[in-house]
Amino acid sequence: MIIVFGSINMDMVFRAKKLPQAGETVLCDDYNITSGGKGANQALAAVRMGGKVALVGCAGDDGPALRMLRKLRGAGVMTTGVAESQDLLTGCAVVMTDQNGNNQVIVAGGANKQAKADQVPDEILLPANVVLMQMEMEPEENWKLIDRAHQRGCKTILNLAPAIHIPQNVMEKLDYLIVNQIEARQIADLLKMTVEKNVLKLATALSKPGKLNCIVTLGEQGCVACNKNGDLITVPAIKLAPGEIVDTTGAGDAWCGTFAGAIQSGYDLVQAMQMASVAGSLACLKHGAQDSFAYLGDIQENLGRLGETIRGKI
Repeated sequence: MIIVFGSINMDMVFRAKKLPQAGETVLCDDYNITSGGKGANQALAAVRMGGKVALVGCAGDDGPALRMLRKLRGAGVMTTGVAESQDLLTGCAVVMTDQNGNNQVIVAGGANKQAKADQVPDEILLPANVVLMQMEMEPEENWKLIDRAHQRGCKTILNLAPAIHIPQNVMEKLDYLIVNQIEARQIADLLKMTVEKNVLKLATALSKPGKLNCIVTLGEQGCVACNKNGDLITVPAIKLAPGEIVDTTGAGDAWCGTFAGAIQSGYDLVQAMQMASVAGSLACLKHGAQDSFAYLGDIQENLGRLGETIRGKI
């Protein structure tokens, strides 16, 4: 089982020819309201890998929560672990995308702030299971869950998005840390690491303190990783023509959910990175986040479109 401890948001998506600068108003023709939140998104991506997925979090007592949870259950995600807030609305994100698929996002946490680590029972923190977390929840609740999962031998994956300082004792209990290129540099600065801009050296620097597997996602350039033994891995993305890219909003969550599903299914780090890289690329071909996520069959069919995976050491 994959236990996703994460956020549930209503996404308001605006599509314009260009993104606004500070103080600028940009007009667009229409907008859409969709299901989102890194937790909900990654849970859906993971379940499309064919695994058993439980989402644990908190949503408001409102219409958006009702609709979004119904959709997740219809897709096969178990939502009995989602608590209901009596005083906060369901989280909300405003997503702006331009004609090239670039995006800007602002998130209001809402009921997500009331999610508690103890909503995840000890009985499911088993060695065969995986806990997947992000940073749209209260950090201390993630740290508590990582500690409990580590004690019971349950694999832990943290998508450190958005990036914040992560305590050393937490890093030592993580199995996998996933960050994008910007987040990697931010966390390196927070940890007062002096590293070059080389992403392989950055992944190595973040891997060493906790002796964990650190993966840095690079968008259209794929991803790199340093495993806990110091081995380096570079996996490309599928090469997409500029005209093929519709919306990059869901690519990161597709990557993380697919990676967690692959790890829980028994694939090794390299195979999981390859499958996640395909899923992230395919998510750019459609509008929205959850509606763009690929199924296992789609991922397997497109693995041959990846370039060469490179392994080595610095």
